[in-house]
Amino acid sequence: MKKEKGKISAIMREQALDKGLLEKAGRCAQDYLDSVLDRPVFPEEKDLEGLVEFRHALPEEPGDPGEILDRLHRFGSPATVAQVGGRYFGFVNGGVVPASLAVKWLVDSWDQNAALYAMSPIVSVLEEVCEGWLVDLFGLPEGSAAGFIGGSATANLCGIAAGRDHLLAQCGWEASSKGLFGAPELKVVVGDGAHATVFKALSILGLGRERLVRVPTDGQGRLRPDGLPALDERTLLILQAGNVSSGAFDPFAEICPWARKAGAWVHIDGAFGLWAAASARLRHLTAGMELADSWSVDAHKTLNAPYDSGIVLCRRREALTGALQMSGSYIAPSGHRDGMHYTLDMSRRARAVELWACLAALGRRGVAELVEDLHDKAVLFAHALAREGFHILNEVCFNQVLVSCGDLRLTERTLALVQGSGECWCGSAQWDGEFVMRVSVCSYRTTAEDIERSVRAFVRAREEARL
Repeated sequence: MKKEKGKISAIMREQALDKGLLEKAGRCAQDYLDSVLDRPVFPEEKDLEGLVEFRHALPEEPGDPGEILDRLHRFGSPATVAQVGGRYFGFVNGGVVPASLAVKWLVDSWDQNAALYAMSPIVSVLEEVCEGWLVDLFGLPEGSAAGFIGGSATANLCGIAAGRDHLLAQCGWEASSKGLFGAPELKVVVGDGAHATVFKALSILGLGRERLVRVPTDGQGRLRPDGLPALDERTLLILQAGNVSSGAFDPFAEICPWARKAGAWVHIDGAFGLWAAASARLRHLTAGMELADSWSVDAHKTLNAPYDSGIVLCRRREALTGALQMSGSYIAPSGHRDGMHYTLDMSRRARAVELWACLAALGRRGVAELVEDLHDKAVLFAHALAREGFHILNEVCFNQVLVSCGDLRLTERTLALVQGSGECWCGSAQWDGEFVMRVSVCSYRTTAEDIERSVRAFVRAREEARL
């Protein structure tokens, strides 16, 4: 296509009418999905070297969209991690439910701003619908609010901010107007196994790290109730549903009634574990969590919604919207759900539409079966590795498996060879002072055959590491 300087708007108007461009994008996407199961799980060195194709100065002139797409598919697709395949077990990253992926293509064409009803009525309505579905699915108090954001790091920040401001308001202090200078002191209580995003949120919110009350955990990473300090109406208590390494759940049924009676605010970090509440078989793990005040969860983990799909939930709607309030003369109340009041961002993509499609496609039974299948596959993986002489260091209560070869150097070398094999990929962690391999079973694409193949890769890697 010939491009004339100063005519880019006219050129793009022509491109917007070119059906062939989106059809080509669809073919590239389908080609990727057709081949992803046969690709190395982590890119090979030659594919990584191909990324030099993108390392050049900003072009002086407009580029051809078709050529740009070709280049990205040719050099970019091979350099991706095959996360949407069946043998990726790193970072608690899920796959993508087909219906949700298809809807994502449509929603990207809509390019809606999810800030206000006036900007997108459809997004406003589907956010409201998803809120109700999630509250029902998790068994949370009726009327609980939900905000749809990027991930659980931001969800933790929003939930903790709501708790901070609510506790200060109970003391007669309005944090949104007075700030924290001279504010009543709050007690922040966390378990030693809390996720890094919790400490990040506390730091950003002015609650610090050094002044926290840290509670010891048991051998599985669960907060020990006997280590809790006295709780009161100035206490912010942070628990977790799913330890990032072991998958363990704090004992909510024992702790939450006590905290609630004391007037403390309880926030539960449930990035991947909160979904256990959707399964009758696994719901015992989350028993009592409905007594908390706020929760964080990711749909792009256990639920297998597309990235990014974080959610903050809050028992007190006014506490969440109050902590995240903003206004302007151009922002008129609509009388409908205006999503910006439940998140940090004003301008946001319409991620709730993909979540709606995911939940609609699975239904209550499908969500439960997905969650249970991930757990069953993790148990299968652990048993298969144990039969081959690997050490399993955690109780596989959900979807996490901690693996060791029994020797530090052998474990480190085995993991490096597994990661470099292309057969499967998992990460590492420090557990009880020991370097371990961390397997996260999170994708619906994972089959028993994938696990068998991955276990063989572990065995081969250990044999090579011993040479």
